[in-house]
Amino acid sequence: MSAAQWSRITAAGMARPGCPASRTDLRRVEINHWGFDGAVHRGVLVVRSDVAESVARIFTELFDARFPIRSMRPLEDFGGDNERSMAADNTAAYNCRSATQQNAPPLKSPHANGRAVDVNPLENPWQDPRCAPCWSPRATTHGTNRTGAGVIVQGGVVWTAFTREGWIWQDIDVKDYMHFDTGYPSKPFRPVS
Repeated sequence: MSAAQWSRITAAGMARPGCPASRTDLRRVEINHWGFDGAVHRGVLVVRSDVAESVARIFTELFDARFPIRSMRPLEDFGGDNERSMAADNTAAYNCRSATQQNAPPLKSPHANGRAVDVNPLENPWQDPRCAPCWSPRATTHGTNRTGAGVIVQGGVVWTAFTREGWIWQDIDVKDYMHFDTGYPSKPFRPVS
């Protein structure tokens, strides 16, 4: 990872005392993806070094299947604010979230350790227990209607690509359709042989 990107991560508050991943632990993975506009776009995910190759394989498979992804930008582009990233329907990975955001303790958190990916949040929302629970980000159809472009379903192309590599879908106590990780609490990735 470049010094410039690490500087942006630090400025966004995503690297601070108590966050488990350092600059040497993280990798920038640049990946082509199909947008909802039918065009090819270049995206970026920041992930832990032990999952970088797996992430590249998964998103290459999704590209080959023409699975649409609206946006794929690192969280520092959103000031480390997960809510802003989700509202932009942004597919993202690493984020050592601030205490004001919904989060597991940093040492356990798959996102803070760079071993989680959230895909198309608007199409694949989660049930936020802080609001009784409600769907976040503000889903009106995909919370209950699990069809359409960019939606993840069990047995579908995204689910298959991730689980074949050993990732877990919805590794949380509430419905979280966007979320894949390598286990909670976060631990070194061991790909499926």
